[in-house]
Amino acid sequence: MDIELAIDADSRLEKVRLAIVELKGLDWQTASFKTAQNPDYVPTRAKEILREIRVWPSAHFEARKKAVRDMLRNGNYKPAGRAKPSSEYILQAAIDGDFPMVNFFVDAVNLASLRYLYPMSIFDSDKAGMSLLVRLGVPNEEYIFNTSGQIIDLEDLLCICALDPHIELFTEKAIEKDMISGTLNDRVICGVRGVPIANPVRDSMATKLFEGAHNAAVVIYAPCNDERDLEAAAHDVAELCGQACNVPCVRILP
Repeated sequence: MDIELAIDADSRLEKVRLAIVELKGLDWQTASFKTAQNPDYVPTRAKEILREIRVWPSAHFEARKKAVRDMLRNGNYKPAGRAKPSSEYILQAAIDGDFPMVNFFVDAVNLASLRYLYPMSIFDSDKAGMSLLVRLGVPNEEYIFNTSGQIIDLEDLLCICALDPHIELFTEKAIEKDMISGTLNDRVICGVRGVPIANPVRDSMATKLFEGAHNAAVVIYAPCNDERDLEAAAHDVAELCGQACNVPCVRILP
């Protein structure tokens, strides 16, 4: 069964193009072996990609950065400072020589994000469920995005929402903070569909991908008119992650 990813009927989302890469049958033993076999691969590859980016024409680099920010600029949401796209955090980490290493699959997605300067989300699809919706966050909507319990305000931010999440699989910390428990009925009453689990800035702790997960999904966020690079980025993710899972399924959403 494939993940269903619907886009809300909101004209503000027309400036966004999405790709989804489904990763089924995650093989953590193979992933661990590949990491142990070449422990310097991620930082070395990050440096290589950074060198490639530095030879981009400055106009191209600035245009990509501006297009991604404009893609996220809606209402009260301003994609700058701490609210900037995750791709900019990853780029700065690479420049600082502090590229993050989390696990095989997350690292692969971060490398692809660095190469194309597109924000990307990766999450545990067993926790999220198979029915997802893309919409903008509403007032007072938020979730925890790290182990310290920090919260991101989701108002007017593009969000991936779970329509049928497996709540029993969500992290205890998310439930303690009432990010999941007790909110589903409120959302239905208010006419807001789905529980936010990911966005182009910070993903929710509730569905983060940890070692031992069986299946995952990657969502790539790109400005409209970037179809060629979006497709290339999706296939890069599939190729990297496909070394330690079943053949990934790549879809570019219309």
